[in-house]
Amino acid sequence: MSEVRMEKLQKLDQEILERLIEIYMSGYENMREYGGEGESYAKRYLRWCWNKAKDGFFVAKLGDEIVGFIVCDNDWYSKYEGRVVGAVHEFVVDKRFQGHGIGHKLMENCLEYLSKYNNRIELWVGEKNEGAIKFYESYGFRKVGQNGIWVRMVKDLRKDDKEWKDS
Repeated sequence: MSEVRMEKLQKLDQEILERLIEIYMSGYENMREYGGEGESYAKRYLRWCWNKAKDGFFVAKLGDEIVGFIVCDNDWYSKYEGRVVGAVHEFVVDKRFQGHGIGHKLMENCLEYLSKYNNRIELWVGEKNEGAIKFYESYGFRKVGQNGIWVRMVKDLRKDDKEWKDS
């Protein structure tokens, strides 16, 4: 496999949006309860992600093809935290390219980006998505709650800041 490049998404035109929808739909193929609302939902959701977190919308590319993406929000007000934290809104690698370290590169890129702005990151993952939960735990995320079928996970980035240690 040739070298994977991480890039900040520069524009969200129709062609790119269609590719992102393909990746999104393939990523949730066997977990429709977490992302199977259909392509029209995916289109609205991905546009929302773009509008909310343009600066943290990163894609993984093999050649000219987008093979995965992650949306990292440096300005997310968490009602659970009662403050602004970093957030991962979406994170998907095309099924055809999973297992090649692309997800790791995307996550490392996201953590580097969010660490400039936040001490804590939150994300939500489907309770049955055990592979993703293990992946996030390998990066130091821990389960801190659940709402319906969704598990809330957080990661503290700077342990030396006492204010962030607990919660």
